[in-house]
Amino acid sequence: MSQSSDEAAVAAHYGMLLGIRSPWRVKRAKLEVAQRLVDIEVEHDPRLPVHCPQCERECPRHDHAPERTWRHLDVMQFTTQIRARLPRCTCPEHKVVTALAPWAEPGSRFTLMFEAFAVEVLRACASLTQAVELLRLDWDSVQRIMDRAVQRGLLRRSTETVTQVGLDEKSFGRGQDYVSLMTDLQGRRVLEVVEDRTTEAAMALWKSLPSEQRERVQAASMDMGANFAAATTQAAPKAKIVHDRFHVSKHLNDAVDKVRREEHRRLLAKGDESLKHTKFLWLQGAAVEGERALAFAELCERELKTAKAWAYKEMFVEFWQQPDAFAAQRFFEDWYGTVKRSRLEPLKKAAQTLANHLVGLLNYFDHRITNAVTEGFNSRIQAIKAAARGFRRFQNYRTRILFFCGKLDLAPAIASDLGH
Repeated sequence: MSQSSDEAAVAAHYGMLLGIRSPWRVKRAKLEVAQRLVDIEVEHDPRLPVHCPQCERECPRHDHAPERTWRHLDVMQFTTQIRARLPRCTCPEHKVVTALAPWAEPGSRFTLMFEAFAVEVLRACASLTQAVELLRLDWDSVQRIMDRAVQRGLLRRSTETVTQVGLDEKSFGRGQDYVSLMTDLQGRRVLEVVEDRTTEAAMALWKSLPSEQRERVQAASMDMGANFAAATTQAAPKAKIVHDRFHVSKHLNDAVDKVRREEHRRLLAKGDESLKHTKFLWLQGAAVEGERALAFAELCERELKTAKAWAYKEMFVEFWQQPDAFAAQRFFEDWYGTVKRSRLEPLKKAAQTLANHLVGLLNYFDHRITNAVTEGFNSRIQAIKAAARGFRRFQNYRTRILFFCGKLDLAPAIASDLGH
């Protein structure tokens, strides 16, 4: 049945708006008012050959695949969809294959323009639920768009400038569920996220970089756990291990708190509650203000073991201020000797741990890097977890982190016109 001139004009109009060109054409465009739907049917010109999607060779038409539908950008708040039966061709090399739709990526149920719009909506939304409402899609469809965007971004990403990385762990679910992540310290981006915090997980992080790139990494900042160090030694032997000063500070703070808790129990047995509720006083130290600063000063004036442990911990800050590794080693030896002569067992154990990792501490003076960039992503990652109300699947968690923290080129490439 032939089209009327009005129908042909409408079809041509939508073809122009979509950028559809030969060998494709809009066959019919229909407005379904009751359904608030614009339905656009597209066809491949039956008089023209079909291009093989793998080798671009012109091939004879074989038949058509079943009809498929793609969601497109809304028109005047009407849902818009494109329908088409993609032709299949017989290629001498690749046999019978289905032609690609120039308006969508393979396997997608959305047009390139819609996916590009959806990526911008996702970037702007506080949660996936909010994006679902704005895009008028179901949760799984929006998640798939985000997955595809991250895959696209990873394929485009360049890591040639990565010379300093950070390795760290983050909580994933409840209890002892963790993930490990690698960051580009200079590029300030997350490079990869893997499940667990084992040596195998750390190896998977390193393997996310091409082998030739791993050869160019000069230094890696990490805590003093054995897993990250072992993987780095194996996967990137040229990279110097630099133990992160913020993890060192946490290690010493934990030692001070152990001294406080032991001393608090002894004092409490005598009816002395002076160390009760003071954990954060010793963490903040000289940074406290007002009445709390006065209370802290009074505690420091007493002959408390906690006060001595805190003083040793504060003394170690000067280690990072040394001009070079030689001076830092001399400082450490003096500090270590003083602590080992004390009777503060938790602090002595912490000092021994630092001594066992002294090479990684001294490497800081050749590569003055920390995991501050990695730690800086904490608030963003926590916000991602809070907005999602937790994650049941690690892959969704990984996708979310890379989408928002990976600095990836996420949007699909859209040609000015859509031919073969």
